[in-house]
Amino acid sequence: MARVVRFSASGVRLDQALAFEANTSRAKAQAWIEAGLVRVGGKVMTKPSYKLRGEAVEVEPPPPVAAAVAAEDIPLEVLYEDPDLIAINKPAGMITHPAPGVYSGTLVNAILGRFGLEVSPGEGEEADRPERVRPGIVHRLDKDTSGVIVVARHEAAHRRLSEAFAGRSVYKRYLALTVGIPPEGLLSAPIGRHPVDRTRMHVGGIAARHAQTDFEVLASVERYALVSAILHTGRTHQIRVHLKHLHAPILGDEVYGRPSELMARQALHAYELRLQHPRTGKYLHFVAPIPADMVRAWGLLGGRWPDGLQTEAMGPIREG
Repeated sequence: MARVVRFSASGVRLDQALAFEANTSRAKAQAWIEAGLVRVGGKVMTKPSYKLRGEAVEVEPPPPVAAAVAAEDIPLEVLYEDPDLIAINKPAGMITHPAPGVYSGTLVNAILGRFGLEVSPGEGEEADRPERVRPGIVHRLDKDTSGVIVVARHEAAHRRLSEAFAGRSVYKRYLALTVGIPPEGLLSAPIGRHPVDRTRMHVGGIAARHAQTDFEVLASVERYALVSAILHTGRTHQIRVHLKHLHAPILGDEVYGRPSELMARQALHAYELRLQHPRTGKYLHFVAPIPADMVRAWGLLGGRWPDGLQTEAMGPIREG
């Protein structure tokens, strides 16, 4: 049964107050009002612009649209969880959300199975398209990139987190093992579609968009390096493309480099993420453990992990 929302307010539009109290979008609040689902002072009110005067407001939201993607019992390493968001250490090999022909085994399947999140934004006419079912997803990691990913638990949190990512106010730090030692510092190089292979991205490609990555070499062994990469933009395959451009492709990257016997996937890990909580505004800081395959590969190359980097799971380091 849907949760009944009850509240009272004064001097504010009904749709604005309802959107805030029900943790939903203003458009959805307006749809509920126009459908006759909202009572103000005990009477049905169908005018979204009605200015409240302290009356009691009551609405029973309709149940979420049934997802076209199955909820699945897939283990997840949860770094942090509260009523508004979840931080997960995504394993390598897991696709973030369904794609044409891939409707099972994704992070979306797993979070539907474990948390039962509402379907957003793929609702209404698009709800029967599995690739549009992305509950809580505000950013993505490539299939073979491991590490921290944040999921919103309701629409209001989704909206605020999406705005934070789009506004570049989220700190995202990755670790990579590279074949070659890249120059350090900030790289500004636009990224677009490859002019020949449309499945790949390319510096200066078709419809290129501004892209910035800050690189630091944390350690090196002969022609290999352990690199820290801080994203200032969020372009598709950004770190992988920028490192290829710097003649230091990621170890094991079959698309922008070459396969490796040391790693069965690209050696790229979303290590650290910092953001403001969508409700409280307090800062949260998450670190995902460096996965065993990267630890092993760097060790086989003769490398040592610098002090301070975590190779064991841990929750939020700091709040506030």
